Formats: sequence, structure tokens, C-alpha cells
Amino acid sequence: MSIHPSAELIRRLSCARRLTVFTGAGISAESGVPTFRGKEGIWSKFRPEELATMEAFLRNPALVWEWYTYRRSIISNVQPNAGHRALVELEQLVPEVAVVTQNIDNLHRRAGSTVVYELHGNIERNYCLDCGQPHASAEVVLDGGVPHCLKCGGKVRPDVVWFGEMLPEEEWDAAVRATTSADVFFSVGTSGVVYTAASLPQVAGRSGAYVVEINTEPTALTPFIAEFLQGPSGDLLPRLVRALRAHAAGER
Repeated sequence: MSIHPSAELIRRLSCARRLTVFTGAGISAESGVPTFRGKEGIWSKFRPEELATMEAFLRNPALVWEWYTYRRSIISNVQPNAGHRALVELEQLVPEVAVVTQNIDNLHRRAGSTVVYELHGNIERNYCLDCGQPHASAEVVLDGGVPHCLKCGGKVRPDVVWFGEMLPEEEWDAAVRATTSADVFFSVGTSGVVYTAASLPQVAGRSGAYVVEINTEPTALTPFIAEFLQGPSGDLLPRLVRALRAHAAGER
């Protein structure tokens, strides 16, 4: 365990063609995105598993939309942090960088990452349950507590993956391709226990990638990776970028 990237990691990154970064709630928490568990007020009476399901939406769509409106109001007031921005900088240093995220807060895209695969959806997007028509947040009007489709009038839901739903097939397939083709693979701020996504670091390792975990504490993944950097990603990722830039300057 270290707070400094090893010489081996810098060497591998300097000659890597493809870097894939797998991110979880930890990187967003550093921006102030809460986990929405145990909050004060009305939402402390509910568990996410009781609201983030199709059954809950069909039973009481107005309640579910009230919760997501609250979540969006929180997320809209946070900004990408130094960790998000460092991943954007890495695009200048590694030919191909892909971000695979479990987060729905859109912070990677807002930071400027070019290739982002959102395994659990995006809280800023919505779609109609009946016809599938996409709806931007600006098009969502809570009529009687529930937005309705501008095309067919059906109920609109957030474009996020709820409990019991499959991951979006195209995003998952793209994430697997990015994982199996990576020369270096980062696992950043994820506990490694939410499957199917949690299998990606091990898939990367079996495919020959140099797997690095960046987290504030060890996880179930830690014993199986090549290198563990302990600390906030907002500190460690910029440090890694600086080390990689210094290495590149020294080679010139």
C-alpha cells in the first residue's frame, strides 16, 4: 500500500496504448455526492431498495419522482473534483482512455471525459415507459407529480438502472471490450461488491492488464491486484498525472 505510484506503474502507463478506468461511489463522494442512505427528513424513512424499483414506480410514481427530483437537486449543486479532472488530463498522455462508471451523476462527462460507459444509467436522462422516447431533464414537467411523454403521453421514468433490472447491454458490452483490451486498468473508489460490474477488475487482470486500485481503504479486490494506492482519488490521480508528465519530460 502506498500513496505514490510505483516506477513500474509509470513505466507501464508511459507505453500503454489503452487505459480503462472503473469508478464507483468513492470518486463522487469527494465531490459531495451523498449515498442517499440514512438522510434526514422524509427520505430517512425509506431505503433506496424501496424506491429504486419498477414495482415502486408502478405503485407510486409520484413518490419515486419526488425522490429523484430531490436527488437531482443535490447533484446539480456539486462539481467534478480533481480526480475527475485528472482522468481528463490522462487523455493527453495515453492514446486511448475509457471510463466505465457505476455512478449516475454525470460528473465524468461534465469534467470532460471523452469516452464514458455508464453501467447504471444517468440521472440527467429520462425515457418513456410506453414508447421509449428519450426526454432531457428540461423536458420533464411534473404534471400531478409524474412527467408524461411529449410524444405519446405515457409515464416518463429516470434513465437509471433500478434494483432487479439488467445493465444496459450496449454499455456493458462496450465496458467489457474496454476492459479486455486495456494495458492498464484502474479501479477507483469502488467497493468491488456490486456485481456484475465488480467483476471487471478481475476480468482485466485475466486479460493481461496491470490492475491498480485507488481507494481510501482496502477492499475485497485488494489482494488480487498488482498495485494498491491508498487515499482519496482527488489527491492520488493528480499526483499520478504529474509523475507521468515528469517521466515523459525526462524521456525527451
